[in-house]
Amino acid sequence: MNGSVHRRALLAAGLTGAASGGVSGAGTAAPATAGIVSRSAADPSYRIRNRGIRHSVMGWCFKPMDPVTLARHAVEIGLVGIEGIDRAHYPAVRELGLEISLVSSHGFAKGPCDPAHRAEVHEKLVEAIDVASRVGSRKVITFTGMRFPDMDEERAAAECVAAWQRVLPLAEARGVTLVLEHLNTRDATHPMKGHPGYFGDDVDFCVDLVRRVGSPNFKLLFDVYHVSIMNGDVIRRIDALRDLIGHVHTAGNPGRGELDDTQETNYPAVMRALAAAGYDDFVAHEFIPTWDDPVLALRHAAMVCDV
Repeated sequence: MNGSVHRRALLAAGLTGAASGGVSGAGTAAPATAGIVSRSAADPSYRIRNRGIRHSVMGWCFKPMDPVTLARHAVEIGLVGIEGIDRAHYPAVRELGLEISLVSSHGFAKGPCDPAHRAEVHEKLVEAIDVASRVGSRKVITFTGMRFPDMDEERAAAECVAAWQRVLPLAEARGVTLVLEHLNTRDATHPMKGHPGYFGDDVDFCVDLVRRVGSPNFKLLFDVYHVSIMNGDVIRRIDALRDLIGHVHTAGNPGRGELDDTQETNYPAVMRALAAAGYDDFVAHEFIPTWDDPVLALRHAAMVCDV
């Protein structure tokens, strides 16, 4: 066997081990210690064992399952939060013991970068801060918004900073943190897998905006899926941004599916990096299930990310 063939054989063997997660049996798998973990290793009875990460779930991804049914499954798995659901369901999911890990506001399409949306963004953020404080949530999501014709980038950035600074006294008084989400503009295959035209598609630019706002109540929503698509170097970025990350989302890249061996991100390593950086807040699973059993998919995500 020549050298190149030998290397290919070794690589194939390594990939086989990674796909199986290095797990000898699903029921005895050590959580978040292996590499990429396949569906075959998913333990159908797995419950979260560790509390280093506070697991949450993004409700919209699991439609048509209703939020209360999803919340019951989440509680059984050991998750402690839920987000991305209609506010009408807040009382029921809180009654089940889940926290509202993140309150929605103005949406990603109409953001503060465009002066035409300034009043609406302000109104939505004020409303969301009020809702968050009433339901015991500590976070409200915000976005830059979409580019628009003849946009001046520096002026648009300044509009964003001014809009956020305008509502921050209220947020600070209520103990609420606004988290700015960075989104990818590369995936145009599905309206929720990528967002062509989004202004804040460079995570370094979003970090700069967070620093310009200059408040401990304004941080970055570090979406591992979007960051891996647009910027990469996820683990090094987590360490560098440890003081600025206020919330985390997960999903498999490519495809925004499960955190399994059909995608490239080593989520156990990412979770360990978050823990090493001192992050002990919510990680919300925001993948769009493709498995025929979405509850098992959520259980698998919890298992993969249990640190």
